[in-house]
Amino acid sequence: MKAVIWRKPGDLEVADNAPDPRPGAADLLVEVAVCGVCGTDLHIADGEFPPTPYPIIPGHELSGTVVEVGAEAPKGWHPGDRVAVDPSLYCGHCPACRAGRGNLCADWNAIGDTVNGAFAQYVAVPAVNAYRLSDSIGFQEAALVEPLACAIHGMRQIGDVLGRDVVVMGAGTMGLLLGQLLARAGASGVSFVDRKPDRLEAARSLGATATATDISQLDGHFSVAVDATGAAPAIEAAFGRLDRGGILLVFGVAPAEATVALSPFRIYNDEIRVVGSMAVLNSFGDAVDLLEAGAVQTGPLLSTPLGLSEFPEALDRVRRGEGIKVQVAPNQ
Repeated sequence: MKAVIWRKPGDLEVADNAPDPRPGAADLLVEVAVCGVCGTDLHIADGEFPPTPYPIIPGHELSGTVVEVGAEAPKGWHPGDRVAVDPSLYCGHCPACRAGRGNLCADWNAIGDTVNGAFAQYVAVPAVNAYRLSDSIGFQEAALVEPLACAIHGMRQIGDVLGRDVVVMGAGTMGLLLGQLLARAGASGVSFVDRKPDRLEAARSLGATATATDISQLDGHFSVAVDATGAAPAIEAAFGRLDRGGILLVFGVAPAEATVALSPFRIYNDEIRVVGSMAVLNSFGDAVDLLEAGAVQTGPLLSTPLGLSEFPEALDRVRRGEGIKVQVAPNQ
């Protein structure tokens, strides 16, 4: 089959003869329709995501069609079923898993991050990770289920936002999904900061209260700040504009060695809560439901997907911050 392979950081091959994946007894073989490119894929490309082994086929934001069902897969699966796939792979028995926090699993793995993923024509996935889709949702939308599931987990980390004024650093895919969830949860206002005018335009089309290319252009302070960039300066700037009793959600993926300078006195004296949000946790089904109910707008985020042979261009577009959600259609 055709697949993207990172031989090592910086060494990319778009192979025409990658081995066809074989599903295990409890797996499904999925023909990949669409797979999104995200910031984690950039970190994998650059060797900045420590769990990733090489060589690897990346790609974890996937939708597609079941073409083969393992003999021991749960009953009810059939070839032709349309699915989105939770990439999370947990051990199930470490202290974090036993405490219901599988996303912090001591042996955490994920499809496309630590095992072969969906920038390929086919991918084998555990049947328990697959979520059946209705015909009301297209494959491009369905490939947004994984990032939306991450955003839902982030919202749970923040907690109640009813009546609170929020600033979101970064108006890319994650920022715009989080912004919509924040507004639906009753935030009194959701402002966006991003250097890209087209992304701020998308934020305005989705109901942003205010937009700016620098947080200094926004008035006042905020009771909640969300960083969806992973950039240390953005995190520090957002922290600096928090009200007393505020919450800072560190959502964007920063390089493992990155550091930020935050005032411990302010955290103490102003009772500021700094929280993180790691991937997906019991939120994938909710994401499917929200998308199928039309509760989240996806149109402003999407553009025509590229072919698998155009993966280097897709990666470059993400690096350049062009568009919002860049996607690849491996069987296009």
